[in-house]
Amino acid sequence: MSDAWEPEQYARFRGEREQPFHDLLALVEAAPGGRVVDLGCGTGVLTRVLHEHTGAAETVGVDRSEAMLAQSAQHAGGGIRFEQGDITSFDASGFDVVFSNAALQWVDGHEALFPRLAATLGEGRQLAVQMPMNHDHVSHTVAHEVAREPRHAEALGGHVRSYPLREVEWYAEMLARNGFAEQQVRLQVYLHRLAGPEEVVEWMKGSLLTDYRTRLSSEKYEAYLADYRERLLEVLPNERPFLLPFKRILLWGRMGARGKGSA
Repeated sequence: MSDAWEPEQYARFRGEREQPFHDLLALVEAAPGGRVVDLGCGTGVLTRVLHEHTGAAETVGVDRSEAMLAQSAQHAGGGIRFEQGDITSFDASGFDVVFSNAALQWVDGHEALFPRLAATLGEGRQLAVQMPMNHDHVSHTVAHEVAREPRHAEALGGHVRSYPLREVEWYAEMLARNGFAEQQVRLQVYLHRLAGPEEVVEWMKGSLLTDYRTRLSSEKYEAYLADYRERLLEVLPNERPFLLPFKRILLWGRMGARGKGSA
């Protein structure tokens, strides 16, 4: 599979995408002189904000996408560095803050992932995660309906995007069961005002649809995209401005004295 991430497309709605980051960051307490990891850092533009907020001596941005990391060099230095890596195998031991904004929704097996991350954290250390939970919105369900249509299903080898996310309550219980003495978990709805319904397609091209673009040739992806656009615009109201509600989960926890593992 190819790297389908396009930094410019993702950045088209930069202001809307960045607000959840800042809301999550507000939950994180400073870690002066400590070490911070930003899992799924993308281009790194927000990694520096994270670094400055925490007062860390070192912040490491980790991402799997070469296209995204190609733009991170301009944000490196002054205690910040970037590396290519896979969240599923990254060893977060030794970090005072494990931070992830809009990335862990791409990782399967949260039942194993979150306990593994918790096991790397010693007493007083923090985990902060933000994940989109809008998979029941028509912008997502239509994408999967189109993927199941015979001509696209054949090209995709039967692949349909699945979601590892659990109920909001599950994450609160998970934090408690894995040694986090303090926690905040909430579901937040962001209401985005777009110029029109066609902008929903542009939004999804920068995120959700990359999962399909990765698996298709350019020609077959364009055919899939055309069908997705047609189907979606048939069901979305033609309103201007267009209101796009977007649900996200924000969670933060601080490891207690009996936290699993050490760093």
